[in-house]
Amino acid sequence: MQAIAVVSRKTEWLHSIPGIEVVEARSYLTDAKYSELRGIRVFNLCRSYRYQTTGYYVSLLAAARGQKPLPAVSTIQDLKDQSIIRNYTEELDQLIQKSLKGLQSDEYTLSIYFGHNMASKYEKLAGQLFRLFPSPFLRLQFWKKSQRWLIKSINPIPAGEVSEDHREFARRKAIEFFSRKRFQSRRAVPRYDMAILHNPEEEQPPSDSTALSRFQKAAEEKGFYAEFLTKEDYGRLSEFDALFIRETTAVNHHTYRFARKALGEGLVVIDDPLSILRCTNKVYLAELLTRYRIRTPRTLIAHRGNLDTLESHLGFPIILKEPDSSFSQGVVKASDPESLKSKAEAILNKSDLFIAQEFLPTEYDWRVGILNRTPLYVCKYFMARGHWQVMNKDEAGEQDYGDVECMAVEDAPQEVVRTALRAANLIGDGLYGVDLKYSAGKAYVIEVNDNPSIDGDCEDEILGLELYRIIMDDFLRRVQQRTEGKRSYNVEPL
Repeated sequence: MQAIAVVSRKTEWLHSIPGIEVVEARSYLTDAKYSELRGIRVFNLCRSYRYQTTGYYVSLLAAARGQKPLPAVSTIQDLKDQSIIRNYTEELDQLIQKSLKGLQSDEYTLSIYFGHNMASKYEKLAGQLFRLFPSPFLRLQFWKKSQRWLIKSINPIPAGEVSEDHREFARRKAIEFFSRKRFQSRRAVPRYDMAILHNPEEEQPPSDSTALSRFQKAAEEKGFYAEFLTKEDYGRLSEFDALFIRETTAVNHHTYRFARKALGEGLVVIDDPLSILRCTNKVYLAELLTRYRIRTPRTLIAHRGNLDTLESHLGFPIILKEPDSSFSQGVVKASDPESLKSKAEAILNKSDLFIAQEFLPTEYDWRVGILNRTPLYVCKYFMARGHWQVMNKDEAGEQDYGDVECMAVEDAPQEVVRTALRAANLIGDGLYGVDLKYSAGKAYVIEVNDNPSIDGDCEDEILGLELYRIIMDDFLRRVQQRTEGKRSYNVEPL
C-alpha cells in the first residue's frame, strides 16, 4: 500500500479509486495497523481541518507516524492565516485578475480537485493554487473590491460534500493523481521523496539539463522519488523528505524562503539557510576568513568613510565586490582613482559596505568542490579570452567563458585542497565550491560558494556519474539519520 484516503464518513463514490484504501478517520486514528505503516501518503479528506478536530489530528498523527499527509499541518495553518492568504505573490495576483476578468458578479467560488477545475479556463489558476496550498479538495471564495479580485477564504471540501455534478470529475482527477509513478512504485529499497528546486528560465543556472537529469537518475538509484520543483511549488515542500536547491541562491529571494521552510518542515536541505546566509554575503565571508587566519588576497571592508585609503592599502588595480556578488557578476575592477570613485559609488548606492580586494592576476582560478567536509572534485577555471575573469559579458549581453580543466583531488596541489577545506568547514557540512588563487606555493581563498556549479561533462569530468551518486548517497545518509532522530535541525546564529 502506497497511499490511503481518510474521510470523515465513507462515501460510495470514492470507493472505486484503484489501489487506494479509503479509511474512516476514527479507524485511522485508533487502529494500530495504520499507526505502524511507514512511508505511505495519507490524503486527508475530512470534513474540517480546524484545530483539534478529527481532520486536524489525521494530518498531525500522520506526520508523527512518519507518514506523509496531504494537507500537511503547516498547510492547514496556512489555510487559516489571513495574512498568508492575502499576501500572495505578484505572479499569482496577475493570474487571478486575468482568470476572473470578465465575470459580471462580485463574488465567485472556485472548486479545485487535486489541482484541477472543471472549467478549462481556470486550469492554470487551479494548478497554481494547489501548489501554494496543497490539499486534495479545495473551495476558494473570491470577491471583487475596487475592481480587483481578492481571495476571501480557502476551505477544504469534505469528500461527502462534493456535489453530485462534480463527483465524476473529482474521481477522475483522483485516479490520475494516484496513478502517478510516485504512488505506484513497489521498490524493495527504502522509499523517500526528494524535491529538486530549479528555474528553467535561469540564464546561468548552477546545473544544466544534463546534470539535472543525472542528479534525478542517481537519486532514483538510491531509493528516492525525485521531482523537479519551481518557485510556484513552495506550498508542496511538506510532501518531501529532502530539498536539493539547484537554482542560484540569495537571501532576499525565494530560494532562501524555500530553504527556511524546508528546514522547518524537517527536510534534509542542501543548500541549508545558514550556508546561504554565510556564503552569499562577501562582507561576512571576509570577516570570517580574517578571523580564522585563512589566507586571502589583501582585503578591506570598504565604505564611504575609507574610500580614500584603498589605493594606499591595496594599490591599483583594485577588485570591488558587491556583498551579494556571485560568479563574476557584481564584481568590477578599478584601475585608477577615477574609476574607483565611479564604480564604488555605484555599489554604495545599493549597499553601505562592499569588499575591496587586491588584484592577483593568474591564468586560472582553482575550484574545489566539497561535500560534508570532504573534497569531491578539483577544477581549473581559466579566464575568458582577453579578460580578467572566468566569464566575460559584453555590452550586447553575449557571454564568453574560459575553459574548464578538471583533475582528481589527489592530483591537485594539496595546499589548495587543504586551504579550501579549512574555509568550507567554517561554513558548515553542506555542498560548497571554494575558489582560490595559487601562486608561489601559497593558496589564497577568493570566496566560498554555496550552490556550486555542477554541469554535465564539466565538473563531473573525472568522477562521471559517480559524482551524482556520491551526492545522493549523502542525502540518503542524512535522511536516514533524521528518521532515526540523530540529526539536529537547529539553525545556528550567524
